[in-house]
Amino acid sequence: MGHDPGVVVARFIDACAADDRIVAAFLAGSHATGTADAHSDLDLGVISTDETFADVIADQRALISRLGEPLFLDHFDRAWNVFFILADGTEGEIFFGHEGGLNEIDVGPFRSLLDRHGILAGATFPFSPPDPDEQRERLRQILNWFWHELSHFTTALGRDDLWWAYGQLEALRGHCVNLMRIQHGAEAQEEPYEKLAKAIPGSELASLRTTFCPMERQPMLRAAQELVRFFRSHAPRVAEAHGAAYPEALAHLMTERLDQLAR
Repeated sequence: MGHDPGVVVARFIDACAADDRIVAAFLAGSHATGTADAHSDLDLGVISTDETFADVIADQRALISRLGEPLFLDHFDRAWNVFFILADGTEGEIFFGHEGGLNEIDVGPFRSLLDRHGILAGATFPFSPPDPDEQRERLRQILNWFWHELSHFTTALGRDDLWWAYGQLEALRGHCVNLMRIQHGAEAQEEPYEKLAKAIPGSELASLRTTFCPMERQPMLRAAQELVRFFRSHAPRVAEAHGAAYPEALAHLMTERLDQLAR
């Protein structure tokens, strides 16, 4: 990416050390485990006192400005987590925690950068497993929304609206990928392909390669048929394993609608 993450980390340490509200700071992710490559972003953590937690979060832009000129800055509706891109090309995120909430931190392996009170000594921040109730609700959505998206696909293709139909193929494929994430005990993601290779063996998605097709009616129809075949071969089993209801009647109705397009 043409930048030196070590420089940004050094600035981060200086910025945290100069702020008395911050009692500890750490480096997480691939840079902490020694597995970073030229494309890895920075995962940083800040731990404040309990009393100043809200103030430190409110001042997050000032902290990041100490690292470089931010061209992108957004917390995506999670105030305790901010993502940034600096003018030198450095990308990263900062997690904000507080002394009384160390058990809420789940960043995985980390390396201490600052520890005024020794609170990081012996600490572990293991990744939290997916919440079963949230996972079941996400699965319920996937099991039903797949067929809803297929309804849109058949409508779009029936009207020869290829752009709309192509977009629906992407939605269907995303549901298939997230279904497999859940099958392997990983969380479904808003960006289904993000770090997918770490969650699912590539061989299990091999048949989906053919669903990346030209924007033409027949290839798109074949892609939709393959996505339906893939989904129907996995979804009932995943639903049963998680105590979710599989909408068989809806699946049958929408599959029949797709079959009618192929006649």
